[in-house]
Amino acid sequence: MNQQILLPELKDKNLQLFIKREDKIHPFVSGNKFRKLTYNIQEAKRVEQNTLLTFGGAFSNHILATAVAGKLAGLKTIGVIRGDELANDLQKTLANNSTLHQAREHGMQFYFVSRELYREKTSESFLNSLKNKFGKFYVIPEGGTNELAIKGCTEILTNEDEIFDYICVAVGTGGTISGLIKSVKSHQKVLGFPALKGNFLQKEIKNFVTKTNNWNLIHDYHFGGYAKYNEALISFINRFYSETKIPLDPIYTGKMLFGIVDLMKKSYFSENSKILVIHTGGLQGIEGVNNKLAKKNLELITT
Repeated sequence: MNQQILLPELKDKNLQLFIKREDKIHPFVSGNKFRKLTYNIQEAKRVEQNTLLTFGGAFSNHILATAVAGKLAGLKTIGVIRGDELANDLQKTLANNSTLHQAREHGMQFYFVSRELYREKTSESFLNSLKNKFGKFYVIPEGGTNELAIKGCTEILTNEDEIFDYICVAVGTGGTISGLIKSVKSHQKVLGFPALKGNFLQKEIKNFVTKTNNWNLIHDYHFGGYAKYNEALISFINRFYSETKIPLDPIYTGKMLFGIVDLMKKSYFSENSKILVIHTGGLQGIEGVNNKLAKKNLELITT
């Protein structure tokens, strides 16, 4: 479903802004997580693996989505979680972390590892140690990005989306934007808004796509890096919600829309352009951020 966005500050701009509500696919397996997991779960079943194993931080949308999607598909799930200190008092961790709590409620088994060991998550020796510990499993990478995930993300756009000139999306591991780059029409351009600091994503995306002239990354709106935010971003998210009734998260979609609106004000887009924003979900992460904001007596994100 595409929903038009009408904002007071853009009233005099000759631009049309719409948002594709991928966040409405499922409460937990929404947006790009649904797209990324669909074909991976089909493949796990095809090769007769009944356990999914994946990786993530303590507030990872991907961890929770995998737990829920796995349960719905009748598969066991294992989450390798960054931060072994979280296991010291697991009950306290679960009480203070709704993401992990809900993942556990959906049957996910956790394996907490140190940050040093977590950096080895793709190494053969670490994966072999996991096989020795848990037996056979189907591996889904951190963030869910692989060729099957990208295949799923190529299905985000439909025929009705051919009217748009720009397709905008938040970027984490690069899987979603890679799927969009592969599926857009020749007259369309994909703009990615990285939530992470650094230029490494350009290389990651080029591992999955051959096209180079129909996409660009906008690096100016990461707010200091992954999971970083400030009062200006929180205020924008709340103002956006009050004017559109569309919730945004402060990790991905909030930063993206902040950037898009700022670029529209700066006349970045060609006049009379039609812009489509992909809402990739991730809204369950709001609770964890609000807990941190509450401790600092700062404005909370409204939903």
